[in-house]
Amino acid sequence: MRWIPRVFAVVLVTLLAWLPAAPAPAPAAAPAPAAVPGPRVVVLVSANAEWTALRGLYPSAQPERTPYGESFTAAVAGESVLFLQGGWGKIDAAASTQYAIDRFRPRVLVNLGTCGGIAGRVERFATVLVAKTVVYDIVERMGDAQEAIDAYATALDLAWMKGAAPGHPLAGTMLSGDRDGDPAEVAGLGAKYGAVAVDWESGSIARVARKNGVRVVILRGVSDVVTPQGSAVYGAPGAFAEATARVMKTLAGALPGWIAAWRAAGALD
Repeated sequence: MRWIPRVFAVVLVTLLAWLPAAPAPAPAAAPAPAAVPGPRVVVLVSANAEWTALRGLYPSAQPERTPYGESFTAAVAGESVLFLQGGWGKIDAAASTQYAIDRFRPRVLVNLGTCGGIAGRVERFATVLVAKTVVYDIVERMGDAQEAIDAYATALDLAWMKGAAPGHPLAGTMLSGDRDGDPAEVAGLGAKYGAVAVDWESGSIARVARKNGVRVVILRGVSDVVTPQGSAVYGAPGAFAEATARVMKTLAGALPGWIAAWRAAGALD
């Protein structure tokens, strides 16, 4: 009967061979990557001509694609600044502003671009620091359009800059709408709202930034002055491109001073 243990052992080994192997222990989870802080300063540039002019000032930049165009990073006054093409007009201006805030959470959001000055209120090639925006092209046919215009007006909080304004720009109200300033209207609109210039995007950028509680600085250079007779760039895209290049060079040249002022004010902490 000695063979019984041997037979039992053979059967046991055979059965064990048919059983599925025990799963290997799962590898230890890799530690989550540390959060990488986004750029503390993000610069939005709207119109195509403005972006083209700006890109030419940073020839070594390596552009990347975003849903709204291009972006690149450059060192400015010791700060790694993200430049983001936002797109022209209210729609892309609003959407790209929200994209920049959600994606990068900047300490300061900046908009650099051009505007049309209102004759008698600002000189050509002056820089305007936008203190308030008025979306003036709202048309209401069921009630009073002024109620909607007032509702969308946005006062920018600039107190955090502690009075710093490198280059002494003119602080004023910007009329903002999806159209160039009408020579027949801008003088009256300027008087009505105390505005100094008109553009396409400031109203959207200012409102979205305020809704998100993000500091925003809008600096616009006056590419042309609109009079009752017209403008030097209306119907002259080449003249606008030349004026835009001059404006963007001025604004980009002033940016290091602004960043230094924001740092001194503690806005980048």
